[in-house]
Amino acid sequence: APSTATAWESTRAIYLNPWTHFLLSLHYWGASAMIALVVLHLLQVLIWGAYKAPRELNWVVGVLLLLVTLVLGLTGYLLPWDMNAYFASRVSLNILGLAPSGSVIQDVAQGGTAMGTATINRFFGLHIWLMPAALLALVGAHLVIFRRQGPAGPVPDDRRHPAPGRFWPDQLFMDGAVSLIVFIIIILLACFIPPYLDAKANPTVSNFTPYPAWYFLSLFGLLALVPPNVHIGPLTVSTELFATIIVPTVFGIIVLMLPWFERSKTRSFSSRAGALWATTIALIAIVGLSIYGQIGILRRQAAGPPSPPEREVLAATAPANASNGAGLFAANCSRCHGDLDQGVAGAFPPLAKNTVVTGDPNKVIGIVLDGLHGEVAVNGQTYNGTMPRWRGSLSHADAAAVITYIRGSLSGNHASMVTAAQVASYKP
Repeated sequence: APSTATAWESTRAIYLNPWTHFLLSLHYWGASAMIALVVLHLLQVLIWGAYKAPRELNWVVGVLLLLVTLVLGLTGYLLPWDMNAYFASRVSLNILGLAPSGSVIQDVAQGGTAMGTATINRFFGLHIWLMPAALLALVGAHLVIFRRQGPAGPVPDDRRHPAPGRFWPDQLFMDGAVSLIVFIIIILLACFIPPYLDAKANPTVSNFTPYPAWYFLSLFGLLALVPPNVHIGPLTVSTELFATIIVPTVFGIIVLMLPWFERSKTRSFSSRAGALWATTIALIAIVGLSIYGQIGILRRQAAGPPSPPEREVLAATAPANASNGAGLFAANCSRCHGDLDQGVAGAFPPLAKNTVVTGDPNKVIGIVLDGLHGEVAVNGQTYNGTMPRWRGSLSHADAAAVITYIRGSLSGNHASMVTAAQVASYKP
């Protein structure tokens, strides 16, 4: 239900039902698999030289298909309207604003000068009908061209008369077999590593560290790596403009126009050594930047939000304030946990008279910081909800206050307090 008042709540309803949660998990992992497979397919075509005449048009269609799948991933990211969806999408929209006439484009994309219900409606429309329509049209064109030309096949030994592959039955059999294997992997991932729903989006939070989708991690790494200002000839451009607009645009144009830039007459590896080496270097750079971006995000999340030095010293030496914990719990946790004595049937266990909550404080700290998903049994009842991770969203002192509150102030709970120092020293 695409509005700020209902998007998170309707998504949560999907998560609370095991069957619809499984369906959503298939969609989540299937989306990643789709992007990964399009990238791998383009890479295969590039290595095999199958972009060369007479298949230039099919290469262009394939690159456009990749762009459409990336837009599908980007627009779908916002729809749950949880914390990560909101702040990661806000970063993406701010990037749009960096382009020439970007402020106009940004306002159109988000439906005004700020993100809200209009933003969700636009992303919802893009995600469920405009981009799928474009996808179907491009897939149709891709298959029509492919059917007329036939598969290029591996690089032939005879460079003068390469024999095309057969669409039927060879190509369709290989596609079908690989698709079945990928679908089985998606089912396993959906069963054992389902996605979780973060807390509802709160635009007033200023210290949340958004986590980009894996296919955008390389841009995040590049953004963190380049200096504050980049000099291009006589021009000086900002880091954000260089890393998020200029580099991706230039890279996209080179990939799109590759059949015309790469002038070798044959598909042999030796005649295309330059293109293959450039591909290898680009892949190493993308993977390296993705790893660098991932490390940077983990470091920021581990550090937690900044706090005044005085507060950290006091929090490390004094017990957490249980009354402050009650307020934090009401603001961040009560919407899921509801009745503390009963929990939510099938989804969230009760926190009162819960032996896990009152047991090893280190275990409770781990659950609050890193989240929890999968089935858990409490007082003879099974629950299968998803606990989001709060690492990076709560300071050490705030996390300690919440844990102290649920361990010592709920009905039947009389466990020891937890300090910020214990939270800070937690090791998974």
